Amino acid sequence: MKELLKKFENKQPEIIFEWSDSESEAEGWVVINSLRGGAAGGGTRMRKGLDKREVESLAKTMEVKFTVSGPAIGGAKSGINFDPNDPRKEEVLRRWYKAVMPLLKNYYGTGGDLNIDEIHEVIPITENYGLWHPQEGIVNGHFHANEPEKIRKIGQLRQGVSKVLEDPHYTPNGPKKYKVADMITGFGVAEAVRHFYSIWGGNLAGKRAIIQGWGNVGAAAACFLAVEGVKIVGIIDREGGLINPSGFTLDEIRNLFIKREGNKLIADQMIPFAEINEKIWDTGCEIFIPAAASRLVTKEQAERMVNAGLEVISCGANVPFADPEIFFGPIGVWLDEKVSLIPDFIANCGMARVFAYLMSDQALLTDEAIFGDVSKTIKNALQKTYAKNSSRNKVAETSLEIALKQLV
Repeated sequence: MKELLKKFENKQPEIIFEWSDSESEAEGWVVINSLRGGAAGGGTRMRKGLDKREVESLAKTMEVKFTVSGPAIGGAKSGINFDPNDPRKEEVLRRWYKAVMPLLKNYYGTGGDLNIDEIHEVIPITENYGLWHPQEGIVNGHFHANEPEKIRKIGQLRQGVSKVLEDPHYTPNGPKKYKVADMITGFGVAEAVRHFYSIWGGNLAGKRAIIQGWGNVGAAAACFLAVEGVKIVGIIDREGGLINPSGFTLDEIRNLFIKREGNKLIADQMIPFAEINEKIWDTGCEIFIPAAASRLVTKEQAERMVNAGLEVISCGANVPFADPEIFFGPIGVWLDEKVSLIPDFIANCGMARVFAYLMSDQALLTDEAIFGDVSKTIKNALQKTYAKNSSRNKVAETSLEIALKQLV
């Protein structure tokens, strides 16, 4: 496993595209780890302080994710080092997508990611430049689709990703309409926990959970877990959070989901960040969902949760632990030996799987079919891991070994 990992991590990416914006301080990279199967895929993220190394590590993570979600393509990622709250964000994105358009036309498919919205930013800007869909490069490079096939696959992508959810099983009640892209990743993160307990054994109902990050992933995961009878006892977000040792009700969690402003937790009696960051890690929980930015969870925080009864981590964020290593640093390894760690490439593969499903010939464009397919994909991946290792420890290491054997 260590040898496989070393080989995979040290292999130079096939393509690195570097960009400096002519009209602002923004800079960006597309890293394509490989053109396995003729194409590569991975979303676009923006944050201040992002560097090429982060994009490179995320591209490698995507390559591993495609072994679970399909299609059998290479991993890629786009990253822009720029403040997403800057009023010039849209102009920067326009210039960025114009520059990367040849890649998106031929062999690279992208989507939304941290601080970049698929439906409101990626799709309209790239359409404006003549791209049929942000996944068009995969349809061309991997599927080599002829004109009628291309029209059908892209039609399914356009309809499926932006589909307004109607089935009450998959969307919180409220005045706002939510789309597949809003809910699917968080759904997968929650399903990973549900399938874990059904495969390895144990009751999910009544377990306590802490959620880190209240964006689409964390907030949706909390809603789906609450439906299963999980008590959400703590939420920590960028500016503060909430603790309720007896657990918030399903209605309270749905209300917090609906009241979000962008990706921000909005609540009365919000505990300021410094105070909640001091307290929350000792609030006992069996389930932890890291769903904020990458590389935030420290060893000390991890130890405190383990001491307070932690059983399962389902990674909503890519590489959530504060390790410099791409996949498996000391914090990740330590946690994998102490608790059941469901890795990011299984837990948060929902959106990647939706793209793969919508590009297939069998796709049905119903809420139930799309969400059911994601659930089945995550279950299959966990069953493969269980077949190789039925212990509750080293779940992430076993899963990674299964994936790397397909790539190295």
